[in-house]
Amino acid sequence: MGRDHGLDVFGHYKPDVETYLGACRLLSAEPAQVMLCAAHNADLVAARQCGLRTAFVPRPTEYGPTQQKDLSPAEAWDFVVADINDLADRLQCEPLR
Repeated sequence: MGRDHGLDVFGHYKPDVETYLGACRLLSAEPAQVMLCAAHNADLVAARQCGLRTAFVPRPTEYGPTQQKDLSPAEAWDFVVADINDLADRLQCEPLR
């Protein structure tokens, strides 16, 4: 859910706590059972403050060739990975068939 999403479902935008906790409620899961995978350090900070696990997945060209922020993890997130496939490997996920 990017900054332009979330309001449709929860009536709130990230980094509002209700956005993260609302996702947990939709999943019928406790925050510690949910992980936010994001390329934005600020969103990961907010998710961690709500008790979610965190994974930094960089998107170094998201803002174009002059991107200056979110090029690397700003904190020691639970996972720092190259891409979503790397995260799946680290979590030892079974491949989809």
